[in-house]
Amino acid sequence: MIHIVFQQADIDILNKAIELDDSLAGDIVEIKDDYAVGPLGNLNSPEGWQERRDWWKSLLELSPYMEQLDMVDDKMALHNLKQKLDEGTEDVWLWMGQNQHDVCGYYWLMSQLKDYQGRIFVLYLNNLPFLNEKGSLYYPTAIHEILPKEILKAKKLARPITLSEFEVDPDEWKKLCNENAFVRILEGGKKIVSKEENFYDKDVLSAITGEWQKLNKVFTNMFGKMKIKTGDVFLAWRMRKLAEEGKIEIQGDWSKAGWKEVQVKLAGVASVETKENETENLNA
Repeated sequence: MIHIVFQQADIDILNKAIELDDSLAGDIVEIKDDYAVGPLGNLNSPEGWQERRDWWKSLLELSPYMEQLDMVDDKMALHNLKQKLDEGTEDVWLWMGQNQHDVCGYYWLMSQLKDYQGRIFVLYLNNLPFLNEKGSLYYPTAIHEILPKEILKAKKLARPITLSEFEVDPDEWKKLCNENAFVRILEGGKKIVSKEENFYDKDVLSAITGEWQKLNKVFTNMFGKMKIKTGDVFLAWRMRKLAEEGKIEIQGDWSKAGWKEVQVKLAGVASVETKENETENLNA
């Protein structure tokens, strides 16, 4: 058995589930790229892949995750997967949460695996309830949100991807590539909708105030309120774009470890401290 996951945190949960049930034992392969953001045009060509790699590089160079530039080496992961399928008889299980990151990764992978129809299974958490640590029902949107013991129940969801899906889903991926938007969101089921690159700007601006705040604090507040989430690297890129547009102000060195020095505030809004100083000067 070969497991495919689309988020690194999923690996740990699957490994813990395998410890509980060795019938799940098998290699775990992670598709690392987040195909829900960034350019998708011409990904069937070396030039298209290089364009995407260059875009990610420009974002990761100003982040704590520079070592993750290998995320766009998914083609090598795909090559190795096909080689295993050609040489062996294992089935492949795709573990997919109900989020645009996983579903977009699924569409990319599906467009390459038609020759293995009948051996590719999917487990999709599509509005399905599970039990949390307190025994209450909840609806996870990612594989790693499930308890390992609940993974043993989730395995019953595995079903072979149908021939019809192998016909239709690659067309959906082709459509997304042709649209070549910078943001893609999940609207339910497996429906992915393309959006403009400024889609998350409203979430960014709502989390920033007229006071200087540490970037990591802004992210904590933002992720606590966002209905549709994306990665912090993409959001940091949008912040730099908003600063170029004069909507926010940024100070600090992006290259310092963990963005610890970076602070942000709304542009053109005086802080409370500044107002107090101005008042004191007027009263002096």
